[in-house]
Amino acid sequence: METPQDIQEQLREAILQSTMTRYRLSMLSGVSQTVLCFFMNQKRTITMDTAAKLAKVLGLELRPAKRAGKGR
Repeated sequence: METPQDIQEQLREAILQSTMTRYRLSMLSGVSQTVLCFFMNQKRTITMDTAAKLAKVLGLELRPAKRAGKGR
């Protein structure tokens, strides 16, 4: 069984898989190129607000994961 990635790992992967340049992602999301660069190089983390901005531009949805064993 594969270990689920955390939100930041998933977001980094989505950015890498995107055909959008980081410059364009920065311009469309309002997230500075510096913040994006540090985030992608794992030098800094980002806030949930920043993650939400990036996710919106990438067409992603932030939502809770289904948890096993919760009886749902």
